[in-house]
Amino acid sequence: MHGDTRSIDELIAGQKRGYALDQRFYTDPTIYDLEIDRIISRNWILAGHQSELPEPGDYKVLNVANESAIIVRGSDGDLKAFANVCRHRGSLVCLQAEGHVRKFSCPYHGWMYDIDGNLTAARSMPSSFDKSAYGLNKVSLENIHGLVFICFSDEPPSVDAARRDLAEPMAMFDFENLKLAAHKSYDIAANWKLSIENYQECYHCATAHPEYAQMHTLMVDRKKRERLQGHMLGKMEACGIRNIVVDHLNTDAASGQLGYAYSRTALFEGYQTGSKDGKPVAPLLGNLKGYDGGASDFSLGAFSFLLAYSDHVVCYVFTPVDMNNSKCDIYWLVRGDAQEGRDYDVDELTWLWDVTTEADKTIIVNNAKGIHSRYYKPGPFSEMESLERQYVEWILQELQRV
Repeated sequence: MHGDTRSIDELIAGQKRGYALDQRFYTDPTIYDLEIDRIISRNWILAGHQSELPEPGDYKVLNVANESAIIVRGSDGDLKAFANVCRHRGSLVCLQAEGHVRKFSCPYHGWMYDIDGNLTAARSMPSSFDKSAYGLNKVSLENIHGLVFICFSDEPPSVDAARRDLAEPMAMFDFENLKLAAHKSYDIAANWKLSIENYQECYHCATAHPEYAQMHTLMVDRKKRERLQGHMLGKMEACGIRNIVVDHLNTDAASGQLGYAYSRTALFEGYQTGSKDGKPVAPLLGNLKGYDGGASDFSLGAFSFLLAYSDHVVCYVFTPVDMNNSKCDIYWLVRGDAQEGRDYDVDELTWLWDVTTEADKTIIVNNAKGIHSRYYKPGPFSEMESLERQYVEWILQELQRV
């Protein structure tokens, strides 16, 4: 039990601006339940790339908190999503994370569904039973230039503005025609907000991530970064990259639009991409003509973050498992015609963000342990934690939105 008896509204009102969140935002089950209702179920979550499911019957399962969705290539060739819940007595239908099927069969009582979600067989039901009324429940799905997003709400935020404003930057890297080269999942024994907060700030990068810090410039002082940024800007046009900045991360929730952003940041001199030696690990993406020495950041919603180098894209997705556990999924994408073993090596491709995420797991878990201490008191954010501050303020805003 918490000694703090304030209501959630009082807790939010008492949150000190510019400071980390109060302990109860990470440890109170009532707040976590409210997050599921007002944040987790209402927002789009990246489920992967369309290339993962090329043929009708190809499927994968996405689990988020207490929800599970089946994403499948339907008989008409379109991607569809259904709740992974049998319409009979609620068993999970798909127990495998991915695969190919001609039909889905519930492992409990054998109800069968086709790949378009229609119930096709249900043993020993009365003659009056109407199978057409018991298809799998649909889950909201959107395809944003090849990236597949799921939302567990019948009235999800609109992605129209994000699809429009990110069309040009995503076309530069030819997102539509990328393919999945690798996927890894990391279990983190910490509240989901701690996982995302850690990703939002680079205050810890210089000491915690030497591999990342030797190539990325987010930790350096403004004057040096501007100089490096100038070198990159001078190379962009010749490399086929336009200098575009998109910032709609703080889209008003009441507008019903997905928040999104795009920008490109210079790497240190001598680094063309995120690799051990800074040299390419895969063929250039899209119609790019060379390496400008930069990397692009995309944000799409509250849970999904992308880093586009000139030769590969890294997609980070954070999801809650329960109040005290979260998961980080990373998808590495390369150009669609690249061949493993010839054009890229998976170990080289995944090295940087695998070693970085393993280090982050330790950091985040230690953070969670400290936050559960009776001695935890929220401290002020540094200047290098502005995005984290912005994120927690958004969390507070959403918790108050009915």
